Amino acid sequence: MTTSPPQVNGHRRRIPVIEDWQTLLAPVEEPAVATTPEPQPEPVEPAVDLVAEAKADAIRTKAYADAEEQRARAEAEAEAVRIKAEGDAKAAEVKAVEEARKLRLANDKAAARAIEEQAARDARIAKSNRERAEAERGQQEDERARQEQQQNEAAAEADVAKATKTWRRYAIFFYAVCAVVALPVQIAAFWDRDAPWLVIAPLMLEGAALVVTKGAAAAVAANRPHWHYRTVAWVFAFIAAGINLKHGLDAFDPATAFGTAFASLAGPGVWDLHEHGRIRRRDGVLTRRQRKAQAAAAKVEFKQRAAEEKRKADEKEAAEKAAAGAAETLANSRAEEFPEVWDEAEKIAAAVGEITVTQAVWVRAYRNIQGCEPGESIESITARRKAEARVAAALSGAPVATLSQNKNAQRANQMPRAQRGPARKPPVRRPGDTAKYVQAARKQAAITAKNASTEEQK
Repeated sequence: MTTSPPQVNGHRRRIPVIEDWQTLLAPVEEPAVATTPEPQPEPVEPAVDLVAEAKADAIRTKAYADAEEQRARAEAEAEAVRIKAEGDAKAAEVKAVEEARKLRLANDKAAARAIEEQAARDARIAKSNRERAEAERGQQEDERARQEQQQNEAAAEADVAKATKTWRRYAIFFYAVCAVVALPVQIAAFWDRDAPWLVIAPLMLEGAALVVTKGAAAAVAANRPHWHYRTVAWVFAFIAAGINLKHGLDAFDPATAFGTAFASLAGPGVWDLHEHGRIRRRDGVLTRRQRKAQAAAAKVEFKQRAAEEKRKADEKEAAEKAAAGAAETLANSRAEEFPEVWDEAEKIAAAVGEITVTQAVWVRAYRNIQGCEPGESIESITARRKAEARVAAALSGAPVATLSQNKNAQRANQMPRAQRGPARKPPVRRPGDTAKYVQAARKQAAITAKNASTEEQK
């Protein structure tokens, strides 16, 4: 049975009752049929069916309840749909707001990160620019300092060259003045009316001195020996001074004599001083101040070297004292622990001419008394043998006594008997003479051989 919807066009619809359905239907007009009137019976009162009516009421009530239930269910479903739609809309709105917030935060972070990166980039660029500017400034300062140094050096060289040139010019001028002062007396000394050509002698003397002086200058410039040139120039100067002094005292007054003699020596002397300075500058001879500074540095270095040698000597003496103390302690310990060996060592040292008991003497004495190397003894060897036997027994699983007996028996059977008679031959081993070693015996033999080789190497 289908029911009508509870609402139609937004209005609540009234559910009709079954008994009211007949009123909804339009009366059907039956066609009029001409019939003959029949005799009507007498009206009979209808019988009332209470069970049918109760069933009909129950059906109507059930249908109304179902309709109400469906309507309530439909309203609940519609309300749930509406609530769900509103929740979805709100959730979508909240989600959109949250996503918008996250996006805004992400954009803000990205913008801040971009700003920081840009600031860091700008800082790096600025730092690089500053460093480059500082480097360029430093290079410029270094270049300026180098140029200033070059200019100062050039100025100093120019000053030196100028002073040298001036000094050379003045020396030559002074030499010429002295020659002019000294020549008249020399000419007067050689003047003779009968031999006027002797006047050339003073000119030749002064010219020879000048030529030899130029030769000395050339030798200095060419880095050749120059002492003989300078010696010859001084000889000529002294000859001219002697002539001036002798003739001045004889023909003139002492002032003229000594003045002209001084002029004959002063000119070559001043020029020789000029050449002497050139020679020292060429050879790199130190000045007095430089020599004093070098001497002071040499004294300081000598003091430092002496202090270092004294320190090394003290360390060596301390090491020798420590070594002597250690040797004395070792000797006392050996004499106390091994008196017999120590007595033997002293005897051997006295026999071989040693002042003290050396290591070689001690090893020899220890072998003589103990029969083994230092560090070994009969007790230690016995203990090692027993330990090796116990190891061999542990490896083979046999008792120590049985293993020892087997070893002795095997060692006895290993060597064949020697031939008897006048022609005795040494025993020779042949395959099959002895039984094979057991595994434990082979291992023990290898260990013993290894220990023996190690002791021999020591």
